[in-house]
Amino acid sequence: MAIDPDGDTRIQGRSLRALPKVSLHDHLDGGLRPGTVLDLADAAGIDLPASDADGLADWFADQGESGSLEEYLKTFAVTVGVTQSRAALTRVAREFVEDLAADGVVYGEVRWAPEQHVAGGLTLEEAVEAVEEGLEEGEDAAQDSGRDIRVSQLLTAMRHTDRSLEIARLAVDWRDRGVVGFDIAGPEEGFLPARHRAAFDYLAEEFFPVTVHAGEGAGLDSIRSALLDGRALRLGHGVRIAEDLDVIDREGDEVRVHLGELARWVRDREIALELSPSSNLHTGAVAAWGTGLEDHPFDLLYQLGFAVTVNVDNRTMSRTSLTRELALLAEAFDYGLDDVEAFQLNAAAASFLPIEEREELIDIISDAFARRR
Repeated sequence: MAIDPDGDTRIQGRSLRALPKVSLHDHLDGGLRPGTVLDLADAAGIDLPASDADGLADWFADQGESGSLEEYLKTFAVTVGVTQSRAALTRVAREFVEDLAADGVVYGEVRWAPEQHVAGGLTLEEAVEAVEEGLEEGEDAAQDSGRDIRVSQLLTAMRHTDRSLEIARLAVDWRDRGVVGFDIAGPEEGFLPARHRAAFDYLAEEFFPVTVHAGEGAGLDSIRSALLDGRALRLGHGVRIAEDLDVIDREGDEVRVHLGELARWVRDREIALELSPSSNLHTGAVAAWGTGLEDHPFDLLYQLGFAVTVNVDNRTMSRTSLTRELALLAEAFDYGLDDVEAFQLNAAAASFLPIEEREELIDIISDAFARRR
């Protein structure tokens, strides 16, 4: 199997890009086209570290492979800086959907933090409206080109600021108008979800779905707080749940593992892990296990029955796509089409769509994989 980072990959003779995929952990400000960043920066009078699209793409990728979540997050100063107007937000949201559709995504949930896009004078409401307009334009453009896709918003509050209750209320206000869930993101170490208990209490009272960045830049305490304080239905990354696994012995391909109480709860309750293999390597989230994809605990979690999903996190910073992430995993762990299908079904089941729409999405995926065997 040959992996082409800019093109397609074939598994068992089938086009991986053409298969229907679900993207649950995909940041809007982490997926801007470098050429668009150049255009928007020029219009806004913002200096950039490179003067052409290829050079800027290289800069994002180099910064993204820092090995530190804090350093990785610094690249967002550029992408957030150029998206402070309604026109800019609408454009990048439209292009975001077009890029997902080209990657074979049929359903996506795009997360972004409205509070980071009001420096140019937009209100929070206007920012959400601008993004929704762009998403709908992107869906229409994709349909015109023969691709069906739906993209919903997840509104994110920054965990190191104090606007989470305000963003939670905004998310609920936009329920049934394109927003399907709430998230917190940003520097994880030292900023437990418990700091935002008021927002999470409000969301629970409104029966509004929550995913929480946890188990990426911090460990089990962060995951525990996401579940207990945040009532998270999914874990943003969550890869460090593997710290609660004790490998007793290995014999050939057989591994005996003892699960701690937290890991057992996450597995048995089928709380989805929004794993992002390349990003997890770039931010150092899996440094305890090694430096290569083959060291990532993804396969161990999958074999133990965790609800693993595959995601890009930030397409621009990790210079990747969902097709590429799946291809890398298939190469590292010898996965076939049945495994790729399982990851998509996990993601569809964990999406924040109503049950009827989740079932339709599952049928779309199952039918497409069945036709390609």
